[in-house]
Amino acid sequence: MTFRNVRFCLRAFVSGTPPREPARRGPRTVWPVGSLIATGVLAAGLPVLAQRAPAPGPTNLPQEVLSLACKPSLVYEAPPTPLRITGSQEGFIHRIFAPGDLITINAGTDNGIDVGQEYYTRRVVPIERRAIGRDNPATIRTTGWIRIYAVDRQMSLATITYACDSLELGDYLEPFVLPEIPAISTNKPTAQRGNYGRVLTGNDQRTSFGRGDYFVTDRGSDHGVTVGAQFVVYRDNRQAGNFLFELGEAVAIEVTPESSTLRITLSRDAFLPGDLVALRK
Repeated sequence: MTFRNVRFCLRAFVSGTPPREPARRGPRTVWPVGSLIATGVLAAGLPVLAQRAPAPGPTNLPQEVLSLACKPSLVYEAPPTPLRITGSQEGFIHRIFAPGDLITINAGTDNGIDVGQEYYTRRVVPIERRAIGRDNPATIRTTGWIRIYAVDRQMSLATITYACDSLELGDYLEPFVLPEIPAISTNKPTAQRGNYGRVLTGNDQRTSFGRGDYFVTDRGSDHGVTVGAQFVVYRDNRQAGNFLFELGEAVAIEVTPESSTLRITLSRDAFLPGDLVALRK
């Protein structure tokens, strides 16, 4: 149902007069969000016309691509967050959102936002609750992605295309780019010894990882890591008079100069923060 027809049905409901189809003026690609919000307030007492988004359809994306889109990453300084989720089309303050909700964005056509554009929604989660820095990096949690549904000059409404987790008030936006599955070589070079990185963290500060999970390590392109690079993961048992214990294997999915996001391809035991990672090279 178009926005014009929603207003038309609302007017008929309030007046009690039989509805009469309004004259058609052709499709509109830009809807004034201010009018939508005002109509939502007027209709707050009419549950039949609750402000809900169109039912989300299937993404038709392979599970591995969805998994890659939701992977974590690591930053050592706070990212810019000019575009954010600021609310929803509800008659009360709503802080958590899921597919089916209409959410508001703090930007519109004045900022280059247009109907149909897609954005990731992300959240910054520092290891400790203090300023992000070299001694306190943060995980970037991808909570999902959205599609712009209606725009005004300074505000927009969006629908939720896919939720990796619950979307929350204050999550920030970045342009959506479909992730690519990296090519993984069948060759397995010898793991480098003596140049170990560490298992750091995962989404929501996870401290235990198994096959198929993602974690972040402190080795990146500055250390010779490339997308698709393979790693062996060890636990250091030498203090107990043992050799290094080989926990399993992982592959680099996303690489930055100082860190990488790895996906576990083989695990003999749970990976824990502090375990050693060795690049096959």
